[in-house]
Amino acid sequence: MRVPLSASMGSSCTKGPSHPAIPALTQRHPRGGRAEELEGGPLTSLLPLPCPLLPPTEAPPELSPAEPEFRCTECVMDLGLSEDHFSRPVGLFLASDVQQLRQAIEECKQVILELPEQSEKQKDAVVRLIHLRLKLQELKDPNEDEPNIRVLLEHRFYKEKSKSVKQTCDKCNTIIWGLIQTWYTCTGCYYRCHSKCLNLISKPCVRSKVSHQAEYELNICPETGLDSQDYRCAECRAPISLRGVPSEARQCDYTGQYYCSHCHWNDLAVIPARVIHNWDFEPRKVSRCSMRYLALMVSRPVLRLREINPLLFNYVEELVEIRKLRQDILLMKPYFITCKEAMESRLLLQLQDRQHFVENDEMYSVQDLVDVHVGRLSCSLTEIHTLFAKHIKLDCERCQAKGFVCELCREGDVLFPFDSHTSVCTDCSAVFHRDCYYDNSTTCPKCARLTLRKRSLFQDPGLEVDI
Repeated sequence: MRVPLSASMGSSCTKGPSHPAIPALTQRHPRGGRAEELEGGPLTSLLPLPCPLLPPTEAPPELSPAEPEFRCTECVMDLGLSEDHFSRPVGLFLASDVQQLRQAIEECKQVILELPEQSEKQKDAVVRLIHLRLKLQELKDPNEDEPNIRVLLEHRFYKEKSKSVKQTCDKCNTIIWGLIQTWYTCTGCYYRCHSKCLNLISKPCVRSKVSHQAEYELNICPETGLDSQDYRCAECRAPISLRGVPSEARQCDYTGQYYCSHCHWNDLAVIPARVIHNWDFEPRKVSRCSMRYLALMVSRPVLRLREINPLLFNYVEELVEIRKLRQDILLMKPYFITCKEAMESRLLLQLQDRQHFVENDEMYSVQDLVDVHVGRLSCSLTEIHTLFAKHIKLDCERCQAKGFVCELCREGDVLFPFDSHTSVCTDCSAVFHRDCYYDNSTTCPKCARLTLRKRSLFQDPGLEVDI
């Protein structure tokens, strides 16, 4: 039968030596504390209760003046501070009131100050204080300990809320258990790691390199050898060798350098140099750093094909078609800029994913070349070209009024510079039928009128010439 705590303490403090631990609590503590304070304190619920089945034991010896504090401290420190597999779980009590746990920490700190320095008892008390602080830390709000955003080496880490277990830490190369572990993702380069691995990161964010130096390595696998790397990983500088001792050396097909297994996971990526020089789109093994860099650069228009490999247009017919469509779109752009209806309908936003298509016809991204290879870009660009031409030639009267009439034959429909059967004068931008223009290539009527007007104005400034 379990005796109530108040009754058991009252009886055991006044009757007999059969329960030796309790009389110590009724004595006045040398520091001035009283038994009533401990009885009504926050740790009373964990006091051991007297058991009537235990045989009487000898009375404990009186406390010596040299160590009265620690004997009473033992009574306090045992109240949930040390492991006892036969008592009530401490976590259940501590989780009920954080204030009680903080009070126990203050009492433990006071005990540590009163114990002899460098003594074993003081060391034990310090260990118990650490356990108390860890328990208090577990009860706090996780948001106080783990901020949502952390900035480190130009990485901008954002705390993930996903509970997925399909992610792998880029630092320690182990699975991220989202249900029980806190993990972060860099919003710039998508670097993923545990919260505990953040301070171990030594590589800056790849996005900073993309922002300051947006260019590709255009040499195919520029290998220099392991000796030039001092037989160490190109990223973390860990010892590596081709024999796999102490760690396997893995070559990155993009940089040509060798990496350890922690920095090179045999990820596959399309190599820009192989695409430009060989029109080769087979994915090759690259390091983690190169994979993130290529992923960030894939949509950036930094490749000027006419300068890097102009012969590529002779062997890839799709590139010639894409170049013609891009040139036509650039000719359509002035119509849309000056057309109110086109601006309201935002026709140019059809190319918002490829903004460079409305700026020039020379720059390409790796993603553009991949889409050309699979035939996706030609189809989508043809649809946009048809939509733009329909607005200018059929839907909008203002754009139709900006068309041209062939001045060489003065026959046929209204001409536009992006029509397939027309030619444009390189000097005055006048539009003619292609056949008419090449048959009369020596003269352009509009250029002749402009020349005549300049001469007339030079000779007689008051003379007006109809253009």
